[in-house]
Amino acid sequence: MPHRNLSPSPVGATPTGAATGLRLATWNIHKGVRGLGPLKRLEIHGIAHAVAALDADVVCLQEVRAFSQREARRFAHWPAEPQADVLAPPGYQAVYRTNAFTRDGEHGNALLSRWPVLQVQQHDISDHRLEQRGLLHVQLQPPHQAQPLHVLVLHLGLVPGSRARQIQAVLSYLRQQVPAAAALVLAGDFNAWGRGLTHTLARAGLHAHEAGRHRTFPARLPVVQLDHIYARHLQAQAVHVPKGGRLARLSDHLPLVGQFQWGPT
Repeated sequence: MPHRNLSPSPVGATPTGAATGLRLATWNIHKGVRGLGPLKRLEIHGIAHAVAALDADVVCLQEVRAFSQREARRFAHWPAEPQADVLAPPGYQAVYRTNAFTRDGEHGNALLSRWPVLQVQQHDISDHRLEQRGLLHVQLQPPHQAQPLHVLVLHLGLVPGSRARQIQAVLSYLRQQVPAAAALVLAGDFNAWGRGLTHTLARAGLHAHEAGRHRTFPARLPVVQLDHIYARHLQAQAVHVPKGGRLARLSDHLPLVGQFQWGPT
């Protein structure tokens, strides 16, 4: 699908790059709702508008609802379709896999792509029964590229020890499932802001864009970067955190957007 030229938007999206590059966004959408108790409000429709305005080739999403019986009863405008389908702009393909099953629903990771989807895999990386976590592995066919792009969408645990074991599980999965010469992106909510994770992934050939700090959490007054994009065999041209408009109200995280070109890291 050709890139669309969107008019300037209140979320601060920047124009899509060259057709031979990759514009990728990652965003934890907090299941499409914000607030607590009587102040709880539905934001999934505003998130859909913001996703379209990002104008990314690939959008990696975490905490995406497949369904929720409780929220459907609470909100008159709760969508009948799974959230991944609601969030996919026209012409995009939505891929969703469940990580966690709850009493009244389920949620997991999703990927939206304007490029053809070739293959989808889901791998359980749960470290203990109290946190159900998984990785979503999608192979895409970029234009002007002979080989597929591998994208892994992650949402790691809250406990440092669990995250360390989950990252080792991810690296073991990569060694088995992704060719060493393949272009690869790891993106999502890593629940980590220190340098240890970056050093561990760098030893596996995965690198983040180092220019500046990209604070994504909490959305209203971001002080740490919990959301990350790591790439192999892609050159990061720029990474930024869109701000402005209603973005800070839509989720507890802000999105992170990266622009890449094919080539060595």
